[in-house]
This record gives sequence, C-alpha cells and structure tokens, in this order.
Amino acid sequence: MQMSTSKLALVTGGSTGIGYELAKIAAQEGYDLVLGADTPLEDAQQSLQALGVDVATIDCDLSTRQGIDDLLAATRDRPIDLLFANAGHGLGGGFLEQNFDDVRHVVSTNVTGTLYLLHRVAAKMRDQGYGRILVTGSIAGFQPGAYQAVYNGTKAFVDSFSLALREELKDTGVVITCLMPGPTDTKFFERAGMLDTKVGAGPKMDPAKVARIGFDALLAGEADVVAGWKNKLAVAASDVMPGDQIAKKHAKMAKPGSAGAQH
Repeated sequence: MQMSTSKLALVTGGSTGIGYELAKIAAQEGYDLVLGADTPLEDAQQSLQALGVDVATIDCDLSTRQGIDDLLAATRDRPIDLLFANAGHGLGGGFLEQNFDDVRHVVSTNVTGTLYLLHRVAAKMRDQGYGRILVTGSIAGFQPGAYQAVYNGTKAFVDSFSLALREELKDTGVVITCLMPGPTDTKFFERAGMLDTKVGAGPKMDPAKVARIGFDALLAGEADVVAGWKNKLAVAASDVMPGDQIAKKHAKMAKPGSAGAQH
C-alpha cells in the first residue's frame, strides 16, 4: 500500500465534540488523519473521508500505555505534523461517593495517558525538527472544583504541564499550545453523570467554535487560549477570588441535583 505524502494530524478523543471538530478543520486544510478514541469512530471516519483525505481510526483505551502505543502504530511511522491531545473524561459527584476505579480512570486518561502520548510524540517531533501540539486543558484547571474535584485537579495539571513543556521545547521547531475551554456542547457532561447539575444543564459553547479558536491559536504559536469571553471572565475571577470561595461557587454549579435549584 502506497504511503500518502500529505501532512498528518493525530487526534485523540476524535469521535465527537471538540476532537472531531479539530479533526474536521485539519481535514479541510488537507491533513490526513489518524483518530483514536474509546467510543465508536465509524461516523466520524465516514464524514471526514468525504472531505477528501485519508482517515485511519483505532478504538483504543487512551488511559493505558498499550492504547497509546496502538494509536501511534496506526500512523505507520509517518511524520506527525499536528497532534491534538484532546482525549479526557469528567466525573461528577462528591469524591467520597465516587467509585475509585472511575476516579483512577479519569486520572489515567487525563494525566498519565496524556503524558505518555506527549512523551512519545513530542520526542518524535523534536527529532524531525518540526511539529505543533494542541493540548486540550480547561478553565476548570483554575478552579477548585467541588463535586468535580478529580477532573478539575487533572486539568490544573494539564494546563500547567503544557506551558512547562512548551518552554522546554523552545527553539526545537516544536510548538505547544494549551486550549482551555469552558462548558462546551459535547457528550462530556452525559459521560460524567452531570446532566442534573446547573453546569451540565446550562448554556454551553459550540464545539466547532471552540475548535476553531484552538486551531487558530496553535497556528499563531500562542502559548494558551481561553475559548469565549465568558470563560475569560471566569478565569480572571479565579485570579482574584479566594480559593475557598471559588470552591463554594463551583459547588453550586456542579452539585448533583443543582439543575433544579433556585439559588
């Protein structure tokens, strides 16, 4: 089978939501795609192939080293021009009521799996002398997230780590940008069991708009970008409010059953 000479974008969490929209933009720009996710990818593959690019997909557990290795094997050693490290899971509810296997899976996906992916791909990009990486962090990383504590903690790590690695890769030809969305209209809140919360039932940004903001920031070489002016305000407030007050405010938005609360 002849190898394509087109540029290649690798996307995790590419079946729906922000990841799919990032893949769509890349396809429109002429990039072949390798998509990995732990949810069905058939619909995404079909619609993206219709844009005239090669699309390979792999169903893999991105919380594990084996899942990441399987994903990278699907690139068939082609140079990776773009990496969208987008995969992540949420988990709602009080920490002590959560199943610890679920807690561990969130940490393994959002932190360990992301780290291993970046360790493999960024090294390859450094060796080839070029590449761009967009890491999907979150404004949640600025907020002590009562009733979403594990997820917010993982995103605090991701936001911080992305900027640190960016500095380490300065002058190597590899650029890292951290995209920090707020609530976005994806399957995130359904999978996190948070549809009965204020934040889960409230207004959300269009994932296509979030993806475009992230893609444009990546091409511009920006260090990080917060998607949406309301989210920018939330981040600014997090810089000045005491941490315990932020946690209290977050609890009102994320506590189970809060969607029906009046205050």
